[in-house]
Amino acid sequence: HMGHVISDLCEKDPEIEIVAGIDINTEQHYGYPVFANIGDCDVAADAIIDFSHVSCIDALMAYCVSRQIPVVVCTTGLSGEQDALLKTSSEKVAVLKSANMSLGVNTLMELLQTAAKVLAPAGFDMEIVEKHHRLKVDAPSGTALALADSLNEGLDNAYHYTFDRSQRREQ
Repeated sequence: HMGHVISDLCEKDPEIEIVAGIDINTEQHYGYPVFANIGDCDVAADAIIDFSHVSCIDALMAYCVSRQIPVVVCTTGLSGEQDALLKTSSEKVAVLKSANMSLGVNTLMELLQTAAKVLAPAGFDMEIVEKHHRLKVDAPSGTALALADSLNEGLDNAYHYTFDRSQRREQ
């Protein structure tokens, strides 16, 4: 879905050109080649914007490092090993990782840090609760984790995370 959104936005901006896409569906709609496998892409690019799937991250990072192409990684649900791969790759090529590219969500993350510093000392119990459509793949979402991380950073990482309390009963 995000590939179509980005394509639509770039199509309207004369200063941006998409030179290729990577998708299992190689049907062309926007006038640039689409490859099913990133390793098959032989098109020169200035940067890569990734909204793919966790299963694509290893190949993506290998591609970016080997060709020295900066990458914006917006895929969420990465494993600890994949986060480590992004970190080691960032020592060789520019890597920007973002759980959410929305201006509103990024502003909210800033506001959460400020609110946490005021509310936690006053005894407020802070919790991130999210709700998504039934087709949502990762839970908690990358956005929910980014919000929690932002809140926790505001409190010097004093909080720990508890996921799914549905089976836990406390008095």
